[in-house]
Amino acid sequence: MSARRSVVLAGGGTGGHIEPMLALADALLRRSGAVEGGLRITCLGTARGLETRLVPARGYDLRLIPPVPLPRRPTVDLLRVPGRVRRSVADTRALLRELSADVVVGFGGYVALPAYLAARRERRGRAGIPIVVHEQNALPGLANRVGARLAERVAVTVPGTPLRGAEHVGMPLRTAISTLNRPARRTEARAAFGLDAERPTLLVFGGSQGAASLNRSAVGAADALTAAGVQVLHARGPRNTDVTVPPRPAGSAPYVVVDYLERMDLAYAAADLALCRAGAVTVAELSAVGLPAVFVPLPIGNGEQRRNALPVVEAGGGLLVDDADLSPSWIEEHLVPMVTDPAALARYAERAAAAGARDADERLADIVLEVAAR
Repeated sequence: MSARRSVVLAGGGTGGHIEPMLALADALLRRSGAVEGGLRITCLGTARGLETRLVPARGYDLRLIPPVPLPRRPTVDLLRVPGRVRRSVADTRALLRELSADVVVGFGGYVALPAYLAARRERRGRAGIPIVVHEQNALPGLANRVGARLAERVAVTVPGTPLRGAEHVGMPLRTAISTLNRPARRTEARAAFGLDAERPTLLVFGGSQGAASLNRSAVGAADALTAAGVQVLHARGPRNTDVTVPPRPAGSAPYVVVDYLERMDLAYAAADLALCRAGAVTVAELSAVGLPAVFVPLPIGNGEQRRNALPVVEAGGGLLVDDADLSPSWIEEHLVPMVTDPAALARYAERAAAAGARDADERLADIVLEVAAR
């Protein structure tokens, strides 16, 4: 009997790394029965990341390695990185040896870098353990820039991502999102949130923690939105309890505020338009389900959120507005006419869907299994 193939996935830290890792794990698990000997899937993470909660909740084995935070700018902390890397690589090599890893798949961040270096150094015959890299953002970070130089295959979410050998695959997504039929679920979804079945619907969210500028602008435009017949589903973030909307007059369009959206599939199905940040997972999910958006990129960092949204916007699937320009008056002037024009929304939705990829999890699984089989 053939031994199980061992696939090690490195994607801890933030949801932007963990969600595509888990989507790939699900795709690989669906393939396990068709692989001779089956598959062993192991996720790498650290004790400080969201993976300690999310990975076990999805039923996958999680192994912890020492984190290697990578400063974005030259600081004194940068001098400590080489020592941290050496210790983490040594621990990760021992773990890869224990797992008899056939392939290491990295998603960037402070878990991926030691995994790449350990795989390169842990010999299998005359070569290291083969590496596959997946980059979520249009502007790659340090870990994946290093990993791409060591990898057999490099998959990217956004076309034109500047990595050596990049192949456009898309973002691996949960099947609840990638298989979502928005029109078929609309009535159910709106009822779940206490929304009217027929009114045009705006979804406002700023990631899992909310976004202060989106919250202020959307609440400030509540009267203009509801007066135009637009109902709103607004996820303010669990800590932003001061974000409230006065009760609407009887018969006016609902404005529903929630702390957090557990069911993003239902939120997407309920909406006709989204007002949101432009994180890589958010952009990929919206385009995959064909939901047009007004993207408000995070105004800090290295500009990757703007780059993430540009392909969808340039395809005609949404709009971009700078965080500094977003205001209640901007929403009234630009967003209200957009969300109340069914024909325009339909065009935006069609173009957003054309820019998306629903099968990225399966395409990445093909690459991983091909590399593991060599």
